[in-house]
Amino acid sequence: MSARDVMITGIGMVSSLGEGTDAHWQALTAEKPTPVLDCERFSPYLIHPLPGIDWGLQIPKRGDQRQMETWQRLGTYTAGLALDDAGVKDDEALVASMDMIVAAGGGERDQAVDQGILDAAMTRNDHDILLNEKLTTELRPTLFLAQLSNLLAGNISIVHKVTGSSRTFMGEEGAGISAIETAAARIRSGQSSHILVGAAFQTEHPDMLLAYELAGYLSRGDWTPVWQREKAEGGGVITGSGAAFLVLESREHAEKRGRKAYAAIGPVVSERVRRSRADLAEALTGMLESLPPRDGTIMTLSGASGAHAATAAEKQALSTAPGFAIRGFSSLTGHLKEAQFPFAIALAALAIERGHPYPVFDAENEQPLEGAPETVLATAIGYNLFEGMGLVTKA
Repeated sequence: MSARDVMITGIGMVSSLGEGTDAHWQALTAEKPTPVLDCERFSPYLIHPLPGIDWGLQIPKRGDQRQMETWQRLGTYTAGLALDDAGVKDDEALVASMDMIVAAGGGERDQAVDQGILDAAMTRNDHDILLNEKLTTELRPTLFLAQLSNLLAGNISIVHKVTGSSRTFMGEEGAGISAIETAAARIRSGQSSHILVGAAFQTEHPDMLLAYELAGYLSRGDWTPVWQREKAEGGGVITGSGAAFLVLESREHAEKRGRKAYAAIGPVVSERVRRSRADLAEALTGMLESLPPRDGTIMTLSGASGAHAATAAEKQALSTAPGFAIRGFSSLTGHLKEAQFPFAIALAALAIERGHPYPVFDAENEQPLEGAPETVLATAIGYNLFEGMGLVTKA
């Protein structure tokens, strides 16, 4: 035990299953956990949509809400949930000195402008001139500013007054892994005493789905759990809108303000395996072996996306190594891209704090587990690139 142990003292989470820790716990520990799906809007692709959200509860000024895109509102809202949950939101001194690390993608494209350019390109051959015309007549400088990834952190600072140091990572699952890994390292080194860290992803926009489908990753047809999509049509990924933010504190800082922690973050390891040259399953086995020894079987909150190659490699590595009872939570939330690893960490901490494992989400591929979990493994194996895993332990 150390004064610089990394404590999770606040959790904010939103997905198709609801908002907040209680809603997610109830949905995921139900007798038969069931996904919330929208099968029509983006057919033939399925998505896990956002629930109804009263943005004003965490973003009171309508002017602030209007200048944000949905993914920024979602991230800012969820960050507010985490600050509330940690009991720091109304403490001006604490939030003013709080550091922040955000994982974020780009903004949402202007569909009308994109469609206009495509339509015009069908009737003209001078595409270079056409693009210059559209740049000067259709695209506003403020549109580009609103899409900057670091504006999610900026909006959190404006709305919630979190004004310590700020960092933004980009790079899909890798961004979320790096955000957690860096936040934990800063606390362990004494560089930070308390940090807000997390990510948001809004999939309900055609250009967000396009990024997956251009490489053939999206699943088509009926829903199946992530471990059963290798024979389904398409690439296996069903996306979801959602966000997860955590308040992390050093043990000393949390104890000084009398705050009980959900759990502690142990070692976090990451890799960038060249999948065209290296065996991913073998690399994942090596990552598992690099983690500290553990007793018995531990629950694994897997962020497996359903993407065929990555999911099969993770399943092989976890099945071959002894002592891991997997839970593929993306079966129920969808793939949350940048928010995947923060969400896995949040679910792991929640199970430890509630003293109960999650039931199996896929009876054919997941194993029952009894007893109060004291150590949980969280993973996010990128559908295309970047791998990460970390241990969450009893505080």
